Amino acid sequence: MAKKNTDKVVFHQIKVLDAGAKGVSVAKAPDGKVVFIPNVVPGDVVDVQTFKKRKSFYEGKAVHFHEYSEHRTEPVCEHFGVCGGCKWQNMKYSQQLYYKQNEVLNHLQRIGKVELPEFEPILGSEKQFFYRNKMEFSFSNSRWLTEAEIGSTEDLGNRNALGFHIPKMWDKILDINKCHLQEDPSNAIRNEVRDFANANGLTFFNPREHSGLLRTLMLRTSSTGEIMVLIQFFENDKANRELILDHLYEKFPQITSLQYVVNAKANDTLYDTDIKLYKGRDYILEEMEGLKFSINAKSFYQTNSDQAYELYKITRDFAGLTGNEIVYDLYTGTGTIAQFVSKKAKKVIGVESVPDAIKDAKANAVRNEITNCEFFVGDMKVVFNDSFIAQHGHPDVIITDPPRDGMHKDVIEQIMKIAPDKVVYVSCNSATQARDLALMDEKYKVTRVRPVDMFPQTHHVENVVLLEKRK
Repeated sequence: MAKKNTDKVVFHQIKVLDAGAKGVSVAKAPDGKVVFIPNVVPGDVVDVQTFKKRKSFYEGKAVHFHEYSEHRTEPVCEHFGVCGGCKWQNMKYSQQLYYKQNEVLNHLQRIGKVELPEFEPILGSEKQFFYRNKMEFSFSNSRWLTEAEIGSTEDLGNRNALGFHIPKMWDKILDINKCHLQEDPSNAIRNEVRDFANANGLTFFNPREHSGLLRTLMLRTSSTGEIMVLIQFFENDKANRELILDHLYEKFPQITSLQYVVNAKANDTLYDTDIKLYKGRDYILEEMEGLKFSINAKSFYQTNSDQAYELYKITRDFAGLTGNEIVYDLYTGTGTIAQFVSKKAKKVIGVESVPDAIKDAKANAVRNEITNCEFFVGDMKVVFNDSFIAQHGHPDVIITDPPRDGMHKDVIEQIMKIAPDKVVYVSCNSATQARDLALMDEKYKVTRVRPVDMFPQTHHVENVVLLEKRK
């Protein structure tokens, strides 16, 4: 049954059926249309108030619970339901893994339409909280208010916030007290920055007016215990900048790298900014099987260090190297996978489009005394051509770990043309991975599949596929 309520429809006693894309759950309305509902768990029975109607679906929110799913668990975070970071925190971890594996299977079957082997079980994360090695927080002088605060007649006091963007609201920041994603001293550093700034009258960024001193805070940690802190300032106020940086370094002497950037651009991306070192060194070190990798402020590195190690072991296992193979590592980033597999390869060639990443890859290879890895920078679809292969040798194995958009069709065509014996495809988006597998199906058979959970409490999942050349 349904009734009109201020032009919004309320559906009563709707059973939540499945976990859908982007962390929302899925139910069916009485008219047969799909309803997307956040903050519920498959098995819940709820009343849903819709706030958006489209031709084939509704979007709504649960306004009353009739039954709670057996797959529910109590969220540990005080910010759950408002912060959009951990949308599955109310779902038991075993069920999170079930839905992640199911999503990969559905994508490979429905989009890829390729013959699949029996899936190997998804590899869960030993750490389900405090697993991230990188967090970014935003400052705002107009924090997000709760419904109770909006309805209150009391003076709300300081409106400054340091935390996360409210989903779909670019100018609203939720002030975070404790986040369960990064190990301490992450929470202590963030809270100290906010409290010191408030106590000393330092201004927080106003995204609408483009004003204020403090813009963003980035924290990076590593498995070696090293810590990087980078504060992004909007205004170039040397006295107040040094005031907060000096206080932070004195309060947290364990900081390995303290950096800052003055950025008055319209956006807060760091990649085209001039980052300055204030104290310590301009990188932290990550370690894996005795290999050390430098991570700078702009470096891409898998954000779950412990699970990255497991992902790379699976990748190396799928490659099945004997020591005689030439391996190409496409989209190599800072060369982590390339160096990780190098001990079991004759030669590894890494290719990446970001010059700074290749600079780091070469420096890491020198640090690790690896002599059988070579790294090259350039647009993959341009660099990865016949002359490049003639110069560096025909690959026996290709490892590819592209961005979310997957591989460019020209790269796929070149792989098909040179036809290495094996391709190990690591993906953070199984939908685009499935599309690429379909394009390779003529020459390659999928022989192994194993999803890896890098991001507990979220819907995100990595997937590793082994393709072997058809006989």
